[in-house]
Amino acid sequence: MLAQRNNFSTQSRRLAIVLIAGTLGACSLTPGIEKDGAGKRIDTSLIPNATPKSEPITNAGNKSPYEVFGKTYWVLPSGNGYKETGTASWYGTKFHGRLTSNGEIYNMYGMTAAHKSLPIPSYARVTNVENGRSVVVRINDRGPFHGARLIDLSYVAAMKLGYADKGTANVLIEVIDTKVHPQTLANPPLIAQVARKPAISSKPEPSSANSSVNYLQVGAFKDVALANEMHGKIRGLTSEPIVLRNEDNLFKLWIGPIANNLELLRIKAMLKKTVNLSAFSVSP
Repeated sequence: MLAQRNNFSTQSRRLAIVLIAGTLGACSLTPGIEKDGAGKRIDTSLIPNATPKSEPITNAGNKSPYEVFGKTYWVLPSGNGYKETGTASWYGTKFHGRLTSNGEIYNMYGMTAAHKSLPIPSYARVTNVENGRSVVVRINDRGPFHGARLIDLSYVAAMKLGYADKGTANVLIEVIDTKVHPQTLANPPLIAQVARKPAISSKPEPSSANSSVNYLQVGAFKDVALANEMHGKIRGLTSEPIVLRNEDNLFKLWIGPIANNLELLRIKAMLKKTVNLSAFSVSP
């Protein structure tokens, strides 16, 4: 009887060890993928890249501004010309089967991604600068909101880029321009209609540099595609927000808000010198 008890106890301990090992194996142990998990190993050569196509920019997932963990984010009215280098992470089993920001179902084996500011949907080529591998993904979700990460790829996209085991990688993101969808032209999403409200500071600036909050208008267009094209030309010239306002189907491109008159004049002069663009001050 004692031998049977000892044997049962040994088997129980072995079973517990197996269960613990299995649990750890289902969780990602790579840095930065907290409480998330890797999926099954598959032949990624069988999974094609996302195919860029013209799709309507929807209101779902494109609220601007929006706030996460106390931080405010702004959605770009257009991704045309977007090109940036930064850190990519990935997300897997924790979110597999859940809804993305635009209401689609996240599939960790699909070629998708999450980005904080690119319009949904957008298509981008993502290149792992450490090994030269590239993939094309469709952006249909918001994030990542952890640290300074720039993009969250699906688990399979991270596998194709060769960093799923590592957890993160330094990547180059290049938006693939697609033709503006007729539905977007006929019914511009809310992201093109929301102007940023001036921030109220408890520490007023010196009177020599401070005035009422103003914006710089750089253009007014009857065609939103032309407004988006202009946005693509100037987005890399300033760190100030660029807002596209829809006023009775006249699309006005504003830079701001800018509370400092000296900064406003500097940006105005810079636009004239670099792209020969004559901007003027406006107030909301």
